[in-house]
Formats: sequence, C-alpha cells, structure tokens
Amino acid sequence: MPEPVTAALLVIGDEILSGRTKDKNIGFIADFLTERGIDLREVRVVPDVIAEIVAALNALRHRYTYVFTTGGIGPTHDDMTVDAVGAAFGVPVIEDPRAIALLLQRIKPDDLNEARRRMARVPQGAELVENAVSKAPGFKIDNVIVMAGVPAVMQAMLAAVAPSLEMGLPTLARSIAVGNIPEGAYAAELGAIAAAHPNLSIGSYPSIVDGKFANEIVVRGKDAEEIAAAVAAVETIIAALRAAGRDQYKIT
Repeated sequence: MPEPVTAALLVIGDEILSGRTKDKNIGFIADFLTERGIDLREVRVVPDVIAEIVAALNALRHRYTYVFTTGGIGPTHDDMTVDAVGAAFGVPVIEDPRAIALLLQRIKPDDLNEARRRMARVPQGAELVENAVSKAPGFKIDNVIVMAGVPAVMQAMLAAVAPSLEMGLPTLARSIAVGNIPEGAYAAELGAIAAAHPNLSIGSYPSIVDGKFANEIVVRGKDAEEIAAAVAAVETIIAALRAAGRDQYKIT
C-alpha cells in the first residue's frame, strides 16, 4: 500500500486552554481530512507563547505530511502565530503587498492602521491562503498551513487550500453494535484481534442509555478485505457472549 498522507493540528490560544472559548474546529478539520484520505494523527493545544508555538511546530512539521494551525493571526498584540512560524523556519516576517491589497478590498485606505496591517504580515516566502469571509489571508510555508481560529473563517481557508492537498487512500469504517455487554467481557479477545491486525484501528466505545450499556466496536482502516476479516472475528466473539447470556448485564 502507498505511504499514508498524515496531518497534525496545532490549536493556538490562551482562550482555548482557559475554557473561555470552546474549540469548534477540531471536529470539522478531522472530518474534512478524513474525507480526503488524510489521517489526522495528532492534535496539540498551546498558549500564546512564541517559544511554545515554535517547539510544537518544529516537533510536528518533521513528523507529518501537513501541519495545520488555527488561531493567533489577528491584529492584536496577543496574536503571535506569524512571528512564531517565522522563527520556526528561521525566516524574517515581512509585510506582504499582496495581503495589503486584499485588506484594501474590505478596508478603506485611511482605516488601514498599524494594527490592521499586522494581518498582512507573513514569513518570507510564504504562499497566501485565501479568506473569502473577511479577506485577511492565512498562509502556507513548506508543509505548514496557518489559518484563523474563527470557525467560519477557518473553514473558508480550508476550502481554499483543499485543491492543493495531496489525497490519500480513503479510510473505511465498520461498526459492530455490542449492546448490553460490558467491555470487560470482550476486552482480552478484542486486544488479540487488534494485535493480529496492526494496520487497523479497532476501538471499543462504551455508552449508557436508559441505564443499560450500548457499547459499540468500530474497525477502521484502508484495506476493505482486512477490515472484513477483523469484523468477522469480532462478530464471532460477540455472538458467543450473547449465547452465554453475557448481554444481560445490569447497572446497579
């Protein structure tokens, strides 16, 4: 099979870590990448501290095909992402005339103050990422794609960069409803199946509905035949547990 196309997401912002802002981007980005066969392997959240952003970015960009960042590219003093990306790549940050021209499509020349000009700063050599919502662009440098934190703007930037992304093999998923069987009854056997299929992701997801377990096992991977084999093995185990009456477990 071809090498997988992978990604990491770096979420930047004190407001995320404090709980003041509830992140709405991770799930959207995960769905977007999965649809394109890009495996989101890691998500990190870091504060508005240049050294922390640089360290995380340098750890991630050498490990994955793409690194996406959200947050920290606005006009205020606490928006540090641009400077951090420049530092991570060892290049100066410049005011890009292309970005100024985009801002002037929305802002009057007399209103283009120093704060707003900050949104035209990018690391030298970066490509601009279009922002159809408010014009202030994101940017791409090497394999790092820098986007806004505001969900509507982030989504517009993600749509703009989508055509340039390398596509991977689609991830396939099969779900097996376990019902009222506790995880402990099948954990050992499920672990053995997972060990026999290291190319697959096999997870058990417990829930409680109306006082009863409603567990589900999900098998994910790229190879449909291998997924089918693993699903068959799981279904055999679950059928045996049901036959033994292990689906009568009650929460007391």
